[in-house]
Amino acid sequence: MALLVLLTGCDVGQTFDGFGWPQGGISPESKRMYDLWIASCIAALAVGVFVWGLIFWCVVRYRKRGNALPVQTRYNMPMEFLYTIAPILIVSVLFYYTAIVQTDVDKLSKNPDVTVEVVAFKWNWQFNYRDGQGTEARTTASTLGTSEVIPVLVLPTNRSIRFEETSRDVIHSFWVPELLFKRDVMPGKIRNVFEVSSLDAEGAYVGRCAELCGSYHAFMNFELRVVSPEKYDQFLAAKQSGKSTQDALSAIGEQPYATTTRPFDTRRTQGNFNPDDVPARTGS
Repeated sequence: MALLVLLTGCDVGQTFDGFGWPQGGISPESKRMYDLWIASCIAALAVGVFVWGLIFWCVVRYRKRGNALPVQTRYNMPMEFLYTIAPILIVSVLFYYTAIVQTDVDKLSKNPDVTVEVVAFKWNWQFNYRDGQGTEARTTASTLGTSEVIPVLVLPTNRSIRFEETSRDVIHSFWVPELLFKRDVMPGKIRNVFEVSSLDAEGAYVGRCAELCGSYHAFMNFELRVVSPEKYDQFLAAKQSGKSTQDALSAIGEQPYATTTRPFDTRRTQGNFNPDDVPARTGS
């Protein structure tokens, strides 16, 4: 009871640094997953405190007091019943809420407000803004990342967004830490699809590949730029009129280039492979 009273007086997740789960989600789905994690940790902590209490109580109450052998056939039916039923109840409750949150996170709507196709390849991203769902939909605007320019994915607040993912080569993983959610990007005919019902906070958020995909995996970054619905419509119109992503971002008053990450330096210069100041040696 004392533990419950103390926990209700503070933000448990913030106090304990999220119990290892990232904080600051920007979608309703991310917040539901965060709440489930915090609740699970509180339940585990409560069970742990109860079990530790029983252990220490038994150590003190039933410590050795002589050389007589304790009774070997004694049992406690209420306690054994508790040990059998309590774990089943705990697992059942956790399974129930996990199934609810998982179903909510994986839920797809028939007509999302925005559909974006995420195309991953070694070692960059392409984002295609689509006029519908599935492979038959048409791309109305596109952003392609290069080694010199980080791709910026522009999306609106307060609109449902569907992500349709595909890879040109190997398995990658689409990850924006503030979404508290990773989803593998598979090659071939597999299109991994998920949705967020809305994005709640404008801003710039770094995105990464979270699947080891090759030499430059660590540098396979992008940026998610969340803007107002009005700015998003203006951005998309500018892209459809032929403007580059940078010019379209400038047209709506946004920074034209990524601000949360920068292009990687391949260090592939002539001096790396054949420095002029190194004398020739005998080959092996």
